[in-house]
Amino acid sequence: MPRGIKKENAHIDQWLKEIAPSEELRKWFHQEKDFSEFKKRYQKELKKKEVHEVVEELLKILEKDTVTLIYSAKDEVHNNAVVLQSYLQDARRKK
Repeated sequence: MPRGIKKENAHIDQWLKEIAPSEELRKWFHQEKDFSEFKKRYQKELKKKEVHEVVEELLKILEKDTVTLIYSAKDEVHNNAVVLQSYLQDARRKK
C-alpha cells in the first residue's frame, strides 16, 4: 500500500498479493540494498508456478485495460513495482 494511504481509501479494484515479493525477499533487500540481485530473485519468484498463474491473469487484464502498479517503498527507482513492470513488458513482447 502506498505510504500514507489507508487501504480503504486507495480505491483499488484488484489486489494481487500473490505477485508481491516474498516476505523473506523483502527483508533480505531491506538489509542488503542490492537491487540487481533483488531483481534476479524477484523475477525467479514470479516464474514459480502458483505466482506465474497470477502473472498470466494480470497479462490478460493488460490486454484490455490499464493497470496501475503500487508500492510502498520510498525509492521510486528501486522497488518491486519497477521489476514487475519490466517483467510484464517482457512477457507481453514474447507473446
